[in-house]
Amino acid sequence: MDEVKRTYRDVETGVKKTARGIDGTDPKDHVGNAGDEIGKKLGNLGDDIRKAGRESEGPRSDPAQSPERPM
Repeated sequence: MDEVKRTYRDVETGVKKTARGIDGTDPKDHVGNAGDEIGKKLGNLGDDIRKAGRESEGPRSDPAQSPERPM
C-alpha cells in the first residue's frame, strides 16, 4: 500500500508542476512546486517510518521474566 501512496504522490506532484508551468513560471510557481516536493517527501518519510515500526526486529527475550535461580 505504501508503494501505491508513493506513486500517487509522485504523479500528483508532477501534474501540479505541469499545470503551473502552462502559462509560464513566476516565483509563486516555484514556491508552490517546492511546497509540493516537501509535502511529497514528508509523506513518503512518514510511510517509511511506519513501515520500519511494523517490521519485526527478530527474536527478543522477555524482560519481564526473571532467570531461574539454581537451587
